[in-house]
Amino acid sequence: MVLEIVKYGHPALRQPGAPVTEVTEEIRRFAADLLETMRAAEGVGLAAQQVGRALQMFVVDVRAVTDRPSTLELEGRSVDPKTAMPMVLINPQVTPLNAPVTGPEGCLSFPEIYGEITRPEAVEVRALDAHGRPVHFRCGGLLAKAIQHEQDHLQGILFIDRMNAATRRELQPQLDALLARTRAELARAR
Repeated sequence: MVLEIVKYGHPALRQPGAPVTEVTEEIRRFAADLLETMRAAEGVGLAAQQVGRALQMFVVDVRAVTDRPSTLELEGRSVDPKTAMPMVLINPQVTPLNAPVTGPEGCLSFPEIYGEITRPEAVEVRALDAHGRPVHFRCGGLLAKAIQHEQDHLQGILFIDRMNAATRRELQPQLDALLARTRAELARAR
């Protein structure tokens, strides 16, 4: 089922997620809904907070992006990242592996707003998959950036919080307009 993606200004986006204590059938259904919602919105990642649920889980799928490569290392071997997509990551722990690089980033909760964000080029990830099995891998490129972006969502951190001051100032009129629309929609829904 395609869920509604909440926009900037919705309180769920600032809520740190609770750990998933058990991977139940309901959690697996929710993961499937997150994937369907992400695909419908043509995104590469989606966190539970972005659909109004404060849980420690997100999904990623970078197969559709061809202009920004990804790397993936499983059990010490390089593999084609496409073979592991889509990913459902529950209670993830993300560890940076190298120096940060700057590149373009957007967010489904901020339609049509993009900015340069600095993040480590590669990360190590430990999590549970949609079946509650442990997963452990290293990744780089777009996949690493997407995972870090979604991991931030799980802590209530938004990509605009990672922007430098000049980029944030430049985007402020768009951010203010989106915030006003979201607040008006929330007020109407009460």
